[in-house]
Amino acid sequence: MRFRGRGWLFATVVAVMAVPPVVLLIPKFLVRNQLGMYNSYAGLVVPLLADAAGVFIMKQFFESVPVRVEEAARIDGASVFRTFWSVVLPMAKPALITLTILSFQGSWNEFPHSLVAVQDPDLFTLPRGLADLVSGSLGKGSQYPLKLGAALLATIPVAIIFVVFQRYFVRDANDGSDKG
Repeated sequence: MRFRGRGWLFATVVAVMAVPPVVLLIPKFLVRNQLGMYNSYAGLVVPLLADAAGVFIMKQFFESVPVRVEEAARIDGASVFRTFWSVVLPMAKPALITLTILSFQGSWNEFPHSLVAVQDPDLFTLPRGLADLVSGSLGKGSQYPLKLGAALLATIPVAIIFVVFQRYFVRDANDGSDKG
């Protein structure tokens, strides 16, 4: 959709992507603390619901949808929302699957985020727990088999998500588009 400030908004999203995540750790902590979300599940989940890379990926995909497809839906009497929901969104399945995999993998492996979000050991994420394990929470001695086994188990969910969704990348790339 075309609207005033569209280019400026996109430039802001790209600028956010250019900022190194480590620079934002202290501001994220301060915002969580001010909103009362520090040391809670909300403080872990809410900041990861949307990110600039996801907005960028979806914007680029939606710009690649042929205008003819949207015009055909409007000629058939579909509203803007109906055109999006019934025509354009089903075409976006490959982009949505890509975003799902990248978002899941990114949030699954997000160590700095949990470092500034929680201090309660009951709320530790898996990377935070692995770091605690590697740092010597088991006591003296190096227990490499246990550490490597834990790291291997931590990679299994990401691999499963990839295997489940990867078959949709190419197959559904053009579903629902015009055949002309």
